Amino acid sequence: MRPSAITRRTLLRASLLSGAALTGCSSVRAGLLSTPPDPAVVSYWNLFGGGDGVRMRQMEDAYRAANPHLDLQAVTLAWGNPYYTKLALATVGDLPPDVAAAHLTRMKTLVQGDLLEELLPEDLERHGLTADRFNRRAWDAGLVDGRVYAIPIDTHPFVLFYNTEICDEAGLLAADGTLAPITGPDQFQDALTRARQVTGRYGATHGINSDTASPWRLFQTLYAQLGGEVLAEDGTRVVLDDTKAVQVLDYLRTLTVEKGLMPGSVDYQGAIALFASGAAGFHLNGEWEISTLQTAGLPFSMALVPHVFGDEYAVQADSHTLVLPVRADRDRAGLDRALGFVRSMLDQSLTWAEGGHVPTWQPVATSDRYAALTPQSHYASAADAAVYDPPGWYSGSGSNFEIVMGAAVGAVEAGDLTPTAAVAQLRAKLGELAATPPPV
Repeated sequence: MRPSAITRRTLLRASLLSGAALTGCSSVRAGLLSTPPDPAVVSYWNLFGGGDGVRMRQMEDAYRAANPHLDLQAVTLAWGNPYYTKLALATVGDLPPDVAAAHLTRMKTLVQGDLLEELLPEDLERHGLTADRFNRRAWDAGLVDGRVYAIPIDTHPFVLFYNTEICDEAGLLAADGTLAPITGPDQFQDALTRARQVTGRYGATHGINSDTASPWRLFQTLYAQLGGEVLAEDGTRVVLDDTKAVQVLDYLRTLTVEKGLMPGSVDYQGAIALFASGAAGFHLNGEWEISTLQTAGLPFSMALVPHVFGDEYAVQADSHTLVLPVRADRDRAGLDRALGFVRSMLDQSLTWAEGGHVPTWQPVATSDRYAALTPQSHYASAADAAVYDPPGWYSGSGSNFEIVMGAAVGAVEAGDLTPTAAVAQLRAKLGELAATPPPV
């Protein structure tokens, strides 16, 4: 191990363990109490709940059936910061799982803390995990200084759900029954207006109250279409473009406050419920909610979030990746067991795609079976236009960055902040985070 890595991990271990001793926090202890390595065991941690959790368990069971000589010990932990805290604690405590799931936008912080093992080309080639077999955008976005530390298993973009019956009555469907192309701010506003004329309530919904992620995802999609960036230099510098940010916020305020085409006050579940009940023709969310709407028996389909601004299409997204936390006792056989598990998950990408995620594994992504999987394949091109949260120790899915950004955007949509005031708030709060040294 590099001398710098020893220093950083040792310091992190000391600080975390001393904190555990002082607080007696049960979650901290849970992150450190793991079983010693066993050559017949593959341990795996993930954070998948809901429909994702169901499908992941199916994939785990398939791995067990194909590898009866190995004991797969899979553990699902709470989504978000609690998960990443436990993963970091277990790693600095020298008892991490063999394989762990991590968002691409959170994985790089683990790399900066020297908590993930670099995956060398010769080891990846041994398992057929070469760059040419993955979606190029997701693969390149996960590289750190040109090195591989994570294997992307999907791209999960922000998408547009639409009620096919409402959109048909509103004259918004093409001849093949899919949503007709919507381009530009006026066309999108017109589509929402026509949908509201049918529903009598709203054109579209997305979560706002107690949901900072959805406003951020929508803002980032439109802001990125304008070519805007928020952070630079690994989050140490705020480069928010005030003019572009105000343009997007003005537009969102028009849709909610001025035109009433979207509710400015509704939580995550409430936004889904309004769409599922037929009170809105469209719903903006992550594609993973496909399972919820299928269960509801709603006549719906899915499409890319429209190209509203700019010349080049972009959409907010993240990727789930599989990583190998650093462990001193991992030998060649242990490495191959871990990478064999990763390969098994990739080979089952069609199962994973049923839950809405776009597969990065090209043998599945380019297959006839995936093309026939609808409506999931209708927005597959989002993977090539994915815009990930900017690097920074406080950034990524479920992070303080998304909370700060989403809270300001949501306040504009609710009519509580003007676009100019929101930008000023963002500059102040992001400036504080950018000036704060990373904890690792």
